[in-house]
Amino acid sequence: MSESTLGGELLLARRCMRDPIDEIFAASRLLDQAADAHLAGNFSNAAALIRAADLPAVRAWTESLWGSKKATPDQHLYHRYRKLENTPVVLSKSARIQIRMPSAPEQVQITERYGRHCVFCGIPLIRKQVRVFLKSKYPDDLSWGRTNLTQHSAFQCMWFQFDHILPHSRGGNNDIENVVPACAPCNFGRMQWTLEEVGLIDPRTIKLTESSWDGLERLILKSPPPPKLRS
Repeated sequence: MSESTLGGELLLARRCMRDPIDEIFAASRLLDQAADAHLAGNFSNAAALIRAADLPAVRAWTESLWGSKKATPDQHLYHRYRKLENTPVVLSKSARIQIRMPSAPEQVQITERYGRHCVFCGIPLIRKQVRVFLKSKYPDDLSWGRTNLTQHSAFQCMWFQFDHILPHSRGGNNDIENVVPACAPCNFGRMQWTLEEVGLIDPRTIKLTESSWDGLERLILKSPPPPKLRS
């Protein structure tokens, strides 16, 4: 991959659009503890940990990648888009692969291949199904409104996505060789751009993150009964 410049400064190819911050991993540890507390029946402790993981710094990191340019004026430093010749054009919707996402079995294969970390920035990932489960148990502690700013920052940031290496809008298909796990900020931040256009290293060439992180999947595999209400 060739080098690019920004304001005259030489820029080397990079692994992700913006390096993750420590607060993201701190939030993941809090949520991991919340899952353990829930499974142990310590529901009040789980609720407190979920609230504690909703960190403003995590929201700011996410917004810097997918938020409005007006609210995040330094966003161009992370996007670093450059126009290149001979790149695939943006296709009309009718010309794109009609089925946009891999099938459920293919999603399992992709997860087994890459694990539950974003292949770009390396942060832990949590599937929507896990978030929906926890939201049903802790509706007052896990906020998930209709806008970015009314959603729990950690669950939003670590939202498990299936990202197309060659974007779907540029002709990318759903073959497991073209789809990788990514966090929502890396996925939505890159959008229709190719790896080359934003100066990213192909994540399929990078060593995978080794981790015991299960994406809190143990919550929906085995869960204790809900707490009894006092009469």
